[in-house]
Amino acid sequence: MSAAAGADWRRLDARMLLVYPVKELVRFLPVLLGLFLAGTASGGVGDWWQVVGILVPVTLGVLRYATTSYRVWGGRVELRRGLLNRHVLSTPVDRVRTVDITAPPIHRLLGLTSVLVGTGTASSDGDEQISLDGLPVEQARRLRAELLTSAGPGPASDAVPRSVPPTLELDPAWVRFAPFTSSGLAIAGGAVAVANQVLTSTGGFRALDPDRLTRDAEGWSPWIAAPVGLVALLVLVSALSVGGYVVTNWGFALTHADGAWHLRRGLLTTRETTIDDGRLRGVSVGEPLGLRLVGGGRASAIATGLGGGRSALIVPPAPSPVVHRAAGAVLRTPDPLEVPLQGHGPRARARRYTRAVGPAVLLLLTAALLVVLTDLPAWLLVVAALGVPVAVALAADRFRALGHALTDGYVVVRSGSLDRRREALETDSVIGWNLRSSWFQRRSGLTTLVATTAGGRQCVTALDLPEATAVALARTAHPRLLDQFLETGRR
Repeated sequence: MSAAAGADWRRLDARMLLVYPVKELVRFLPVLLGLFLAGTASGGVGDWWQVVGILVPVTLGVLRYATTSYRVWGGRVELRRGLLNRHVLSTPVDRVRTVDITAPPIHRLLGLTSVLVGTGTASSDGDEQISLDGLPVEQARRLRAELLTSAGPGPASDAVPRSVPPTLELDPAWVRFAPFTSSGLAIAGGAVAVANQVLTSTGGFRALDPDRLTRDAEGWSPWIAAPVGLVALLVLVSALSVGGYVVTNWGFALTHADGAWHLRRGLLTTRETTIDDGRLRGVSVGEPLGLRLVGGGRASAIATGLGGGRSALIVPPAPSPVVHRAAGAVLRTPDPLEVPLQGHGPRARARRYTRAVGPAVLLLLTAALLVVLTDLPAWLLVVAALGVPVAVALAADRFRALGHALTDGYVVVRSGSLDRRREALETDSVIGWNLRSSWFQRRSGLTTLVATTAGGRQCVTALDLPEATAVALARTAHPRLLDQFLETGRR
């Protein structure tokens, strides 16, 4: 679409007239169910209200299509929508940072996509985002190429050239890492919440007869019921994790072409993200405890323009060598991921143990006091005592994770145990240094060094550094940025 052609306001694809009314009907579903039940209870009197109840959301869907238009003209991309409350969003093309192309199942069926134009704003309000929901696939890709090319160095083609082999493709064997992520628990929790809501609203709990289930459970042996229940829960969570992994990451491909990284993934809903090299700031490699135990990890790109502090996934849960190899390719050097890290010293170790073991000991003393003064069973004291060695192991692991380095133009930090993360950030992308010290840190001569940046989560944090080490690291990475605040820098 040329600038001349974009001078006129353009509508979305007419096939969205099949989508918007359905979306509005789904939104009005509780109201429609209420009207249906009311009509049934009144013996069919007032059926015309049910007809009106269907016509209203259908009309709103048609009006949503009729009142939405866009154009790329005069160096700006503009979106206009709304009938009574007209809303016009406009942003310069040179502010465009990313363009995401997403195709939910109904869009894929109709050959349409949804285009989200990212301008780097931190706002997550949908009304403040330029979203073109309903463009043909090829037109969406041409628009993406035009916006990113006009915004600066970036992809100049409509799509990834077929002759360019992917840097990384999904290996179906990677699904074995899915049960060791937290996604299964999240999906299981959501499924339980939905089931509870459905059973409550339909009276299903009465059909289940919870009193009878309770009486039957009283006869179960806890030595049998507990292991069986645990195994059933693990099987359920693992199955949901694998299903979620496949739906989210199927068809995953990471490709570098025309000065940009192209990511594509999704089984039911496909998503394409393009980030040009000029907006990449670094890489974050995550190794949560579950994945770390089975030799896995994942990686995200630290990039500007994603909005809301998000990071772009470049490797889903996969073997650690694969994760490091792909992350190194994005960085153009594996050194930040392989360089030995400098530890934070004995005072940082003491702080790790104090923060972890202190609450565990306090819990143990509280449990002992309650057992002595009340009728609580003594086995609670045993359970509380188990928390102390767990806290010791956690503290040791958290201290081993602490580290930092400065290599090949990158500042590298690592921390965490349950959610360990190693982040490599370009020193040229650091826009500020923050040194934060709590009262306890000051007593120990420690500080937390925060490198602020415009990409990813907006910062990279090195925990519990000796003050002299933190200042030296910041000065070495950016002498002019920090010296103006130091007495030595003014002499």
